[in-house]
Amino acid sequence: MEYKMEEAIFSKDLVHTQPLMVIISGPSGVGKDSVVKLLIKRGPGLHFIVTMASRAPRPGEIDGVDYFFVSKEEFEKMIANNELIEYAVVYEEYKGVPKQQVREALECDQDMILRLDVQGAARFRSLFPQAILIFLVPENDQVWLERLRSRKSESPETLKIRTKTAREELECIDQFDYIVVNAQDQLDQTVSAILAIIDAEHHRVEHRKITL
Repeated sequence: MEYKMEEAIFSKDLVHTQPLMVIISGPSGVGKDSVVKLLIKRGPGLHFIVTMASRAPRPGEIDGVDYFFVSKEEFEKMIANNELIEYAVVYEEYKGVPKQQVREALECDQDMILRLDVQGAARFRSLFPQAILIFLVPENDQVWLERLRSRKSESPETLKIRTKTAREELECIDQFDYIVVNAQDQLDQTVSAILAIIDAEHHRVEHRKITL
């Protein structure tokens, strides 16, 4: 006589994971933009949460892809209308995350990737305790300074400010879950490490749950 179980033991609910919120952060000039672009290319199904900024686009940046570029007046209107999850003034310009971006990712059951400065990452951790925070670092100071200089938008004064800020940001590293070195000409390895983190997080027994 064939034996049949009255109730399923291994149900789909056992292995169904929640969408992850992955925050890529680190000092200015560490290569967050390049890492996120390749991460989206190599990780199908990842939803990049586009940050809003009041500054002008840098060469090669595309509105709606790299950032949503708006005027300070438009940004302040969104603040007044409570349309942002969080915002901050970074180097005298507004940066913030629209609520609609996160809402769309949750509705589509997609993992979210955010690129935030260290200050913004800390605020997101307070709002979303289950978010995964990854801190990017360069392999050494010299490589980091060369990256900043190569942008050709840094004066000696702004370099001094960014150096001071980076030292302060490193003091917050214990608030992060992972640290990943983004070495010069090793972008593929950096992204592979982050994808491995995402994969491991999806295999946790207790899934991280993000709610807006």
